[in-house]
Amino acid sequence: MPDIQYTLRSRQEEAQLAKDRTQFTCSACGRIEPKWLGMCPGCGQWNTFEKQKIQVPTRSGLQTASQKMKQHFVKPVMANDVAFADHDRKLCHLKEIDRVLGGGIVRGSSVLLGGEPGIGKSTLLLQMCAGLCDSTSPALYVSAEESLMQLRSRAQRLGLALDGLTFLSTTDTDNVLEVIDQEQWCLVVVDSIQTVRCPDLQSASGGVSQVRESASRLVDASKAKDIPLVLIGHVTKEGNLAGPRALEHLVDTVLYFESDQGKSLRIVRAHKNRHGPVSEIGVFEMTGQGLVEVPNPSALFLADRPPKVSGSAVFCALRGSRPILVEVQALVGPTPVAQPRRTALGCDPNRVSLLAAVLERRTGASLAGCDLFINVAGGLSLDEPAADLAICIAMLSSLHDKAVLDDLAVFGEVGLAGEVRAVANAEARAAEARRLGFHLLMLPFGNMDQVAVSSFEKLMPISSIEGLAEQVLEEK
Repeated sequence: MPDIQYTLRSRQEEAQLAKDRTQFTCSACGRIEPKWLGMCPGCGQWNTFEKQKIQVPTRSGLQTASQKMKQHFVKPVMANDVAFADHDRKLCHLKEIDRVLGGGIVRGSSVLLGGEPGIGKSTLLLQMCAGLCDSTSPALYVSAEESLMQLRSRAQRLGLALDGLTFLSTTDTDNVLEVIDQEQWCLVVVDSIQTVRCPDLQSASGGVSQVRESASRLVDASKAKDIPLVLIGHVTKEGNLAGPRALEHLVDTVLYFESDQGKSLRIVRAHKNRHGPVSEIGVFEMTGQGLVEVPNPSALFLADRPPKVSGSAVFCALRGSRPILVEVQALVGPTPVAQPRRTALGCDPNRVSLLAAVLERRTGASLAGCDLFINVAGGLSLDEPAADLAICIAMLSSLHDKAVLDDLAVFGEVGLAGEVRAVANAEARAAEARRLGFHLLMLPFGNMDQVAVSSFEKLMPISSIEGLAEQVLEEK
């Protein structure tokens, strides 16, 4: 009898321990702590810990798990014995998306697309599904936020072909997995990963455990059936993808869908890509018929550039393999306060402050008592040092209130000694400037051998920014 009582008491204690056990998980980085903390020691974010209930396995549960591991043991395979095909990519019939993905979507891969509410994520993926599917190769669009009637209405408004396009409106992850297993889909889209949930987990939709577990099961299912999967993700007010950081590690590709506030331009850029480059961008324009690809983004970025206005310079940027001409704007004016403002949109503010200091020291420009504002028109972000020369010219143009020479495009990196350094892919940058009708090109001396002299009316090689204003600014 005492042995029976001890056994019963042990099982009751185990059950009570499994019921009351909790942990706190950071929604930003996934760090686990036994108690709530105001600031996460892992990522430094505040108020990101969420309470979770966890199940402690009993002795019988541990034995069952051990038996399952033996049953599902996977043997290693020699690298030369792995089946491989060159046609593992599928074109999405959206050239801008194919460019960002590295030449099409890979079978069995998982893609996470994030963007602000209303930017057009659902519209883009509906168009992507319609371009991939047909009557023999259907595509599955899972919506946990919209009804079937809303999906059909949107597809008709966009004028999409409905043959092979299948809709599913549910928030149950297990239901989605069952439907995925029933058909060999050409593409599966889940809109969104923060609104679907696993019924066997007690936490609410959007929680750390729900997002991580739902994404993990969906990714495993897509790889098992060799089906490409796209997950739509919500973003926080800071612009980062909501949910645990582990979500970005689970998928193969992370894309961000961005726009310039108040404009119809949309840009898709890769933040992570296991199957292609991460520097490529895709450009779309939002219209009444949905998202339309922009094959010539340079002309769009320069369409509203005013002529003969100070503080404007054209920069030959390079995003991945695509050269793009963008307008760099500067506004320099005296400040009434002791600490001048340094504001930059579309480029690194620290880089702008550094270039302002170099201009003061090497050219004698008086910028210490001036407010300085830099903007990249069109909403494109410049993260390459080749934009230094264009930023310097725009600042000097605004400071002296003189327009830059007509038909002048520039590129080049500026060092602390005022030297202008050579940059990569000068030939592609020059070719894009020539195609857009620019007759003057200022470039570093180190890139002169990469550009044909006959391509432009005048090449302006430069090795130092000393005397830069006299070379590029027009006389009043």
